[in-house]
Amino acid sequence: MSEKLLRVGTTYIPVLSVGLSTEWYINKLGAELCYQDKNKAILNFANQSIFLVKSKENQSSNFFDISGNEHFSLTFEVNGLNALETIHQEFKEKQIRVGEIEERGHAGKNFVFFDLNGNKFDVWSELSPDFKEKYQYK
Repeated sequence: MSEKLLRVGTTYIPVLSVGLSTEWYINKLGAELCYQDKNKAILNFANQSIFLVKSKENQSSNFFDISGNEHFSLTFEVNGLNALETIHQEFKEKQIRVGEIEERGHAGKNFVFFDLNGNKFDVWSELSPDFKEKYQYK
């Protein structure tokens, strides 16, 4: 293979109400709206495009692992433990449903949070080395 996949450009998230979900992502997570119609919204945040797609009830991006635990499909990164603790507290103040900060047996710490549709996401205290180098984070 002479070419390779370079990055994830877009993530699609199922939502019941495009309008309510768009407001939630803008107000709670600081997303920027690029486009919206009755069936989808295109948001920019966390260095990529996020499409909120109108879906049927009881849909989410979550899945269950082999042990029966509900799992997230997307992890956001922040720059260090202080940033993780700060955003965790800010999410609580914005009344976002969050889990506790935890150690999972690898570098850094994590916590999970949920959007208003029950989509589960992860936040990790470690930036990837390539991202750090490209955007000159220390």
